[in-house]
Amino acid sequence: MVMYILWTLLFFHVSAQRWTLFDEESKPKREGRVRLVGDLPSSGRVEVYHDGQWGTVCDDGWDLAEAQVVCRQLGFPGAISVTPGGQYGEGSGSVWLDDMNCKGSESSLSECCFKGWGITDCSHKEDAGVVCETGTNITTDHQFFLDNSLGLSDDLGLLFDSGDGCDFRINVQDVSEESELTFCVHSMILMIYPELNITNNSGNLTVDVSQTCHPHVSAFLRYLYSRQIDVSITSAQCLHQLAFNFGVKKLIEDVGRAFTLLIPEDNTFHTQVSMFEYGLRTGDLVLQENVLQYLSWNFEFLISSPVWSTISFHMMDALLRRSDLIVKDEAFLLEALERWIQDKGDEISSDQQASLLNHIRFLLIPVDKLYEMQFSSSILHRNHEKLYLTGLLRGFQFNALPFSKIRNQMYNTSSEYLPRIYTGDEWSVFINDTTVNYQYHNYYYGQNNRIQSFSTPAHPSALYKEQNVQWQAQVFLSNQECSYYGIPCTSFPVARFLASGNQNMYTSTIRYSNRLILTCKNENNIFHVQDFKNDMAVIPNNSSMGLPNPCPDDYSFRFVVRPEYI
Repeated sequence: MVMYILWTLLFFHVSAQRWTLFDEESKPKREGRVRLVGDLPSSGRVEVYHDGQWGTVCDDGWDLAEAQVVCRQLGFPGAISVTPGGQYGEGSGSVWLDDMNCKGSESSLSECCFKGWGITDCSHKEDAGVVCETGTNITTDHQFFLDNSLGLSDDLGLLFDSGDGCDFRINVQDVSEESELTFCVHSMILMIYPELNITNNSGNLTVDVSQTCHPHVSAFLRYLYSRQIDVSITSAQCLHQLAFNFGVKKLIEDVGRAFTLLIPEDNTFHTQVSMFEYGLRTGDLVLQENVLQYLSWNFEFLISSPVWSTISFHMMDALLRRSDLIVKDEAFLLEALERWIQDKGDEISSDQQASLLNHIRFLLIPVDKLYEMQFSSSILHRNHEKLYLTGLLRGFQFNALPFSKIRNQMYNTSSEYLPRIYTGDEWSVFINDTTVNYQYHNYYYGQNNRIQSFSTPAHPSALYKEQNVQWQAQVFLSNQECSYYGIPCTSFPVARFLASGNQNMYTSTIRYSNRLILTCKNENNIFHVQDFKNDMAVIPNNSSMGLPNPCPDDYSFRFVVRPEYI
């Protein structure tokens, strides 16, 4: 079943007779909110809220960049097209915005450049509209049942269903005040949750919840009685946000697992980026880490996606700090950062640029590329010449000095010396064949595509350029294959990565923290990265992986050599 995920910011506040779950400064502001007026939730005439009333937007200067901002502000992955000229009917009231000029990366339409509120020469015949993406690339019907009842009677759930003896009303309305639901509940049940402060209320509570989540409010309130609930991909964020605001910590943790199921399913990366920002807002460190790990593994695909130029400074800063980032080499990473800063323009301050540049590991940039970079005219080189040239100098020193000279410095700035997962051809090899072959002659006499040999330098430093280590990468899919090599195998597949030649010469200064990368063949989706223990890596089954395997029968193996100074 095809479903779309709307990663919207869920507003949940109560003030005066609407009682607040946030402090005053964190209340959601209606000023600058947008909505779509049309037959479908994902398309329609664009209206913006200002000075206490809704108004329209003129289609002068209205283009896809403006549509992208509107759609993402509403929680959609992005925009498909713009619709000028009142195609969705003529609005009423003021034309609030005219001559819009967005970069496409703004978080709200009112952050874009425009003439000024209400300054226009347009009529409603020129009301602008948009058609937003609905995330149809996400396809799953996964659902699981959470049961934290610990012996609670099923009658409590039935009590909520019947409403018998209820003495407290919860009014749920959309922030646009266009739809409303009312639930009659029992104050004795809600008193379990002190965040609601039920004893100080007059018997009713009005809460503002995005209309997207209205279908899930009843299930959430029933959970407060029974501690049982069905969680699906489409309900996960709504339930997580409601649980967060009500302080239901156990439900927050359990629903968080549903977020993890989402991570590998959107190849556009819109969902993952939205999930990270949502994790920042709610303080969910586990969610942030899960998303960052996945994006680190799929970093090269992220760079080439339309989402790349829209990610926040906070996400970029978090990604550049990581050593599990999978990238061709460090120079490629620096180039990607420079393109992102150029796309962001004035959004990224000089101090922020310098902070991000400090995360680049110049010491690990190949020496030939270091040489070329000193003549570049990149934006970071121009804006931060001293910092840039200092990085280049340290890179040259790393490649020219023996380990004994730089050993002491490593303890002070160890992350500079720690490699990421570099997948350039010089350091990795692919094995694509995952077909079990029981033909004795083919497998044991060299006609097996699951055995690959190659060589690498002993270390990235130029000092080791001519000192090679030979490697053999193997994937075993059956007991017969393992038995031939005298390897005890209890589950499959199993990977082995062996070094030969001069490796032992460097054991006092160099160690190899090699990695195995599993990638979906058709979708180029990295879903698992594993280290080797005693040259072996047993691939976990789907239930024990940190992330679900989206292609259990069609994935490839990349073996990566990862040398580092000890």
